[in-house]
Amino acid sequence: MGLFDTLSANLKGKQKRIVFPEGHDPRVLGAVVRLKKDQVIEPILVGNPDEIHQTAHEIGVILDGIEIINPITYPEFHKVVVTFVDRRNGKATMEQAEEILKDKMYFATMLVYMGEADGLVAGATQSTGSTVRPALQIIKTKPGISSTSGVYIMVPAREDGQKLVFADCAININPNAQQLAEIAIESAKTAKIFDIDPNIAMLSFSTKGSAASPEVDKVVEATKLAHEMNPDLNLDGELQFDAAIVESVGATKAPGSTVAGKANVFIFPEIQSGNIGYKIAQRLGGYEALGPILQGMAKPITDLSRGCNEEDVYKLSIITANQALMED
Repeated sequence: MGLFDTLSANLKGKQKRIVFPEGHDPRVLGAVVRLKKDQVIEPILVGNPDEIHQTAHEIGVILDGIEIINPITYPEFHKVVVTFVDRRNGKATMEQAEEILKDKMYFATMLVYMGEADGLVAGATQSTGSTVRPALQIIKTKPGISSTSGVYIMVPAREDGQKLVFADCAININPNAQQLAEIAIESAKTAKIFDIDPNIAMLSFSTKGSAASPEVDKVVEATKLAHEMNPDLNLDGELQFDAAIVESVGATKAPGSTVAGKANVFIFPEIQSGNIGYKIAQRLGGYEALGPILQGMAKPITDLSRGCNEEDVYKLSIITANQALMED
């Protein structure tokens, strides 16, 4: 059984409700119709029904059984406004909230916050900031987590290849030691969704003191903090990438390490190396990069790339629903 066969099977009968504020986009709409037909999620489209039906007509799909919510005519709109004002703790008046919640992204995020949806998928037509900002204001991060992060699941072309987790490749430009530790812990949880038993490498250009610099010190401190926060994790650092993934190199550079040479979850020290690293694996190593998957949020929020295709939307929606399943 393939990866997405397994993830889809997890969702059968669970009726996880995922909201899509970009139902006017052909890629999103095509994926949503497939998701409904395959009975893996219960999709909710947010937007102008006329525009959504027009797009459906243009791409030749039928929206039977798919819920469409127009914020402007939503019967419980006032309740959403009141709840938003309370959540923003005085940072928005009722009048301001009414205007803000006409925005499909803010409205859809409120549906998740209020429990009307289990997760959200957006970003096909807007920037990461436009997707993440409402989530940070409304959903916020999990207790004990200071920031969200973006992880990629690296899926090998060969069936016998090893799935890998790369983080943070999308959100935090230069995370501090505390944030790196949090990213490691959340990445371990994400790994388990994909049936990966996490062996976590805290990456650096140094292995066990082979180089000295503030950048190395940060990774050493992050490793210590992660162990303190979750002693049960199989996590080690600081490790160079070759020491983390090649058994013979790991045995030489980090003898006695339970992670060196066996790592499958890689925590990069900052976004430059993470972003470059996943793209090298994707373009030269033949890996499929699934993501970015946002982690650390109190409820699942997925940020699509504006260059995504229908298949990306379909797969990331299944991942989002599995994240919601893990939170149950």
